[in-house]
Amino acid sequence: MNKIINKEQFSEKVFKLEIEAPLIAKSRKAGHFVIVRVGDKGERMPLTIAGADTQKGTITLVIQEVGLSSARLAELQVGDYITDVVGPLGKATHIENFGTVVCAGGGVGVAPMLPIVQALKAAGNRVITVLAGRNKDLIILEKEMRESSDEVIIMTDDGSYGTQGLVTEGIEEVIKREKVDKCFAIGPAIMMKFVCLLTQKYEIPTDVSLNTIMVDGTGMCGACRITIGGKTKFVCVDGPEFDGHQVDFDEMLKRMGAFREIEQTEVNKLKTRCEAAAPLSQAKGRDAEWREELRKAMKAKERSAIPRCHMPELDAEYRSHSRREEVNQGLTAEQAVTEAQRCLDCANPGCMEGCPVGIDIPRFIKNIERGAFLEAARTLKETSALPAVCGRVCPQEKQCEARCIHLKMKKEAVAIGNLERFAADYERESGQISIPEIAEKNGIKIAVIGSGPAGLAFAGDMIKFGYDVTVFEALHEIGGVLKYGIPEFRLPNKIVDVEIDNLAQMGVEFVKDCIVGKTIGVDQLEEEGYQGIFVASGAGLPNFMNIPGENLINIMSSNEYLTRVNLMDAADPDSDTPVTFGKNVAVIGGGNTAMDSVRTAKRLGAERAMIIYRRSEEEMPARLEEVKHAKEEGVEFLTLHNPLEYIGDERGRMKQVVLQKMELGAPDESGRRSPVAIPGATETIDIDLAIVSVGVSPNPIVPSSIEGLETGRRGTITVNDDMQTSIPTIYAGGDIVRGGATVILAMGDGRKAAAAMHAQLNG
Repeated sequence: MNKIINKEQFSEKVFKLEIEAPLIAKSRKAGHFVIVRVGDKGERMPLTIAGADTQKGTITLVIQEVGLSSARLAELQVGDYITDVVGPLGKATHIENFGTVVCAGGGVGVAPMLPIVQALKAAGNRVITVLAGRNKDLIILEKEMRESSDEVIIMTDDGSYGTQGLVTEGIEEVIKREKVDKCFAIGPAIMMKFVCLLTQKYEIPTDVSLNTIMVDGTGMCGACRITIGGKTKFVCVDGPEFDGHQVDFDEMLKRMGAFREIEQTEVNKLKTRCEAAAPLSQAKGRDAEWREELRKAMKAKERSAIPRCHMPELDAEYRSHSRREEVNQGLTAEQAVTEAQRCLDCANPGCMEGCPVGIDIPRFIKNIERGAFLEAARTLKETSALPAVCGRVCPQEKQCEARCIHLKMKKEAVAIGNLERFAADYERESGQISIPEIAEKNGIKIAVIGSGPAGLAFAGDMIKFGYDVTVFEALHEIGGVLKYGIPEFRLPNKIVDVEIDNLAQMGVEFVKDCIVGKTIGVDQLEEEGYQGIFVASGAGLPNFMNIPGENLINIMSSNEYLTRVNLMDAADPDSDTPVTFGKNVAVIGGGNTAMDSVRTAKRLGAERAMIIYRRSEEEMPARLEEVKHAKEEGVEFLTLHNPLEYIGDERGRMKQVVLQKMELGAPDESGRRSPVAIPGATETIDIDLAIVSVGVSPNPIVPSSIEGLETGRRGTITVNDDMQTSIPTIYAGGDIVRGGATVILAMGDGRKAAAAMHAQLNG
């Protein structure tokens, strides 16, 4: 093993290591390389020797973090040991007095160029060195190069140092003013390719040093083979230096990318493990240095040209028979990083204006772009108690993504929801689930009625403020509509459970099987010392159409059907809760709950599963994704149809539905065109199960139990802009206020109520 005795950082990802290796130091010559391995399972990595000190018995290596192996090496500190350093390998650079020599070094290629420059100067050459990098920070070893060169020309892509331009421009400047006898080039493969194209035009002999994929580095495996002048050569034994005009660079570039996808996955794993040990910059604003560097790394035009990464999905035929497997499979790490690169990190991000819970969307996305997946999750959890849930079920296309700048450019919006899901899932799967910062306990007790999205969001914020928070849930499971209303193929219970467990870890207490208004009253909560109450009991009372035959057997609400299947697991043969397995199933309605119901019926064996909706498909309130998935799974859509009557058999079981055919008239108060019956146009179809999904109303148990609480015409609790009710100590939000809304809007209510109650309690 070889000890690191000195480490110097040139830039964020470029380091110089001085390593104990006395035998190598004694034998090495300009152009030689070593094979380095970090860890018992580490990859063998070739690195050209940048210098040696025979008195100290050390060699110098310059590394840049570009992949898994170099990242592992860069992690090591002074005093650490490198598992293996083998060498010197390869052929030494041919040195003679050529005359005038141009030595071009790009990026970390400057390091192995240094001993060549020193040797050429010692041999009597006039040495002109061209150093190139993207910016000033990437120009390394300038002082050492000036000591051994007759002239040093510096080129930077952004003009931050030296002359703005590419390395080829610096070389051509020299060629045009004086005779050049020889050129050496070391740097990225693409740089060396274009240097060689330039010098070939001027007929200047050019040597390049190639750093390809290697496994053993001693000539056994052939992994480093390249084509030189039409013949196969091995870099480790025939090189690493070759006549650049004979190198097949295109083939070399392709081979060097052979394991890029595999390595990127491993790099992301390494970054995750390193976040705690070597914290990333925690600067949060758009002007943070790391965000500025990301913006500079890729032009806005290049970002906007990247196509949206679409999330992989289960096969439609397969999934239509699978009740628990999630349809959307999530983005891979590589897809997530690519999608994150599409974000322009706008100065005035419209996406945040469209987010009801105020997530710092650009910051969490840019953290994904830089591979800081856990930091992205932490950013989400600063303002969202349920990021993994929201990433799955929130209608981002109508909220944050609807404000994305890409839409103005006639392109698809950045997949904010998919990235949110990725970050939250990544944190869960890593096992490194973070707990948000919590203020010192203030001893004030707060009660939450209902454990749906509004209640959980409120509880999450209040516990962070330092309150003692208890959530009272009427059912035997925590989660409200997230558990009973949304099928597992859209939102797995395990995802909800992790989010709830995270709140419990923060200190939120949960009480199940407790119906406030029945089991315990609000007045009793106040007697027990609760100084603030948030009502988030939801809208669990289903609406019906009040048409003939609606109370026949096998006609049920979506709430009943989904509760039986999702919460009570009635489809499982071992469950004591029954459910009807219809063969010809009609679901009445066009919202997300209707889609959940009809897709569930399909999974429970329905041969014909239909959506019956009185308007056209364009007016459907369901997410486009849900409609798409339903169609792919074989669901029929009978739009512009409305039930008039259900017909039963002699046993009182529903067997048919009579449908009124409709057409669209003028828009109603919601902005949608009103359906108008076509006189005399009806249709009767055979069905054995009807599921009514035409909206919900607030459950009256809680509101009716609180004396003096003001409610609206439809039974919703009346609140002001701060979500405060007519009773100053009681706040409310979610469906009990809205009468039926999305998960994210309910969460937004919860956060707004928490902020207002906190301000009130702190006077």
